[in-house]
Amino acid sequence: MAASKNAGALSIAGRAIAPGERVQLKIPVGRRVSGNEASLPVEVIRGTRPGATLFLSAAIHGDEINGVEIIRRILRNRALRSLSGSLIAVPIVNLFGFVGLSRYLPDRRDLNRSFPGSPHGSLASRLANIFMSEIVTQSTHGIDLHTGAVHRSNLPQIRAWLDDADTARLAHAFGAPVILNSNLRDGSLRQEVLERSVPVLLYEGGEALRFDEPAIRAGVRGVLAVMEALGMMPAATAPPTGPKPYVARSSHWVRAPESGILRARARLGSAVRSGQRLGVIADPLGSEEVVLRASRDGLVIGRTELPLANEGDALFHIASFERPIQVASAVADFQENLEGVASGDPTPG
Repeated sequence: MAASKNAGALSIAGRAIAPGERVQLKIPVGRRVSGNEASLPVEVIRGTRPGATLFLSAAIHGDEINGVEIIRRILRNRALRSLSGSLIAVPIVNLFGFVGLSRYLPDRRDLNRSFPGSPHGSLASRLANIFMSEIVTQSTHGIDLHTGAVHRSNLPQIRAWLDDADTARLAHAFGAPVILNSNLRDGSLRQEVLERSVPVLLYEGGEALRFDEPAIRAGVRGVLAVMEALGMMPAATAPPTGPKPYVARSSHWVRAPESGILRARARLGSAVRSGQRLGVIADPLGSEEVVLRASRDGLVIGRTELPLANEGDALFHIASFERPIQVASAVADFQENLEGVASGDPTPG
């Protein structure tokens, strides 16, 4: 377990935050082409008791906005009055992409392939460097919030490097129905954070540029559960997480063999067997059809929402399980359980 950093000084953007303080800050990250100052919005909450320092980040891909709402609801949770340790919330990391409704920075670079960054590199590299130096260096743990890409939905899931024992423990505590053991990628935030011995989870749920209420509720509940597991929140702050998560050690994409119009049959969270029909791609007149079939047993954890498919497009993301029907049943229980969970939003009306 990473050591507590709450007993000593915590300083962000030149502002020292003492135990018991709650402050909102703006971290300067340069200027826009209009000449206006660009800055990251950050809220820091420090409990009076020592404990872990957890960062929450969202919108590293600027169009993945579910995490922005998850963080907003977490910050409004009254249980934070009993916080031990510190919470550092950064709801919009890629503010340039967020404003432009884009996954990328203005130079088309992917921020999540630009870590640890450099103060003298590209815009993405500079932003990555600021996040590492101002946020990650202060933290003992992290949760990075994502969604599927444009026109692509993801089942609520945790992606984590499970060879790290602390990371694996928190991945199970989060309570998503599926945990995908995910290898580290060069330039990703997750890789750079783990190299600094900071356990980090990546939460996926929903679709880019859309608020997906079940995925948001699952994210809020999961973050609170992790904070409980870290001793940052009182017991039973988060609602019960439901069935035990299932771990997939591998996954694969089923891609379009031809271009055409897709009629998808496999639903998100459904079990599939090897050879099962996932959908059909046809030409506009319907005279030529190509059937898509699963190549192995598994569970659909991601799928396209766009019926137009070009040859090679990723259409269905399938995680491999020996008993996919059992996993699908647990997913259904999880989704049913979510319907009984309050939104976590105390805003009236």
